[in-house]
Amino acid sequence: MSTNHPKALPPTVGPTQVAPRSNDPTARLRRAADAVGDLRFVDDSNCVVLLVDDQLMIGEMVRRALANEPTIVFHFCSEPGEAIKTAERIAPTVILQDLVMPGIEGLTLVREYRALEATRNTPIIVLSTREDPTTKKDAFAVGANDYIVKLPDSIELIARIRYHSQAYLSRRQRDGAYKALHESQRQLMAANIELLRLSNMDGLTGLNNRRRFDEYASTEWRRALRERAPFGLLLVDVDEFKPYNDANGHLAGDELLRRIGEAIRTSCRRPEDLPARYGGDEFAVVLPGMQANALESIGERLRQAVQDLKIEHGGSFAAPYVSLSVGGAVTVPTEEDGLLDLIAIADRNLYKAKTAGRNKCIVHE
Repeated sequence: MSTNHPKALPPTVGPTQVAPRSNDPTARLRRAADAVGDLRFVDDSNCVVLLVDDQLMIGEMVRRALANEPTIVFHFCSEPGEAIKTAERIAPTVILQDLVMPGIEGLTLVREYRALEATRNTPIIVLSTREDPTTKKDAFAVGANDYIVKLPDSIELIARIRYHSQAYLSRRQRDGAYKALHESQRQLMAANIELLRLSNMDGLTGLNNRRRFDEYASTEWRRALRERAPFGLLLVDVDEFKPYNDANGHLAGDELLRRIGEAIRTSCRRPEDLPARYGGDEFAVVLPGMQANALESIGERLRQAVQDLKIEHGGSFAAPYVSLSVGGAVTVPTEEDGLLDLIAIADRNLYKAKTAGRNKCIVHE
């Protein structure tokens, strides 16, 4: 394996061998084949050529042809068994693959390059000693990009290397840009979703806020009108919240609202149910498709869930613990009725629950 300017290696030592001269072609190719681990930082615009050929003479000829090209980095592999690992390691922009090699066919290596993620799209130029249409067909069929009868004039070789490398680099840059764009769009979409979630969320309780309640209730009301389906609504008020807040402080009052909000959220078990903070210490729940008896059961579930928290409230006349009053209403929308009419009915039922002693749920159909 080599670059255009490989580091010199110590001469081979052996009892019957003589170290080749430093300018000997064989020595240069040996240094080239041994320089795989000495990879240099290569500019993204450079052509990185990997020649896989068992003939050192061919390697030397290609090295010489490319020696005066500063933007072409040359690597040579004379061992077919190392070709795949070498290609993974150096990430070539073009592979010059000999067709006939000992132990393995060049076309078999082409197939292996195409099966490998790192070289799946790397241009491959097959080198052959003969101009045979059938061999060309087979080479292109397994994934070769070009076919050269070795060795062509250096001008033609360099032109083909540059053509395939530049096309590969352009594709890689385009794919990188598309990937970056896709990631940017994904992050933007995630940010927009999070922004929408935050804009619909009450900062204290984590429930939906009043704006989201108004939007969702209006949408579901129109749906129920089209489908002639029932539409349910609960309004919830914390009993004697002001005395609790005055006695325990605003921080304790905020914590109380958070715990009540969580109890209401866990009591709404259908995906279409929407609990919201209606304002101050009031909450609301939109319940599309809900019948009156089921609506009352859910209202009781909310009330009992907060009662079970057993948060002491010495200033309440309704119960020794924090409690809720719940008013509900359900109807099948008509053109003559409006959402505000249903809200008004639920509000009246809430008022009835409070005047009846609080800690109660009253629902009207």
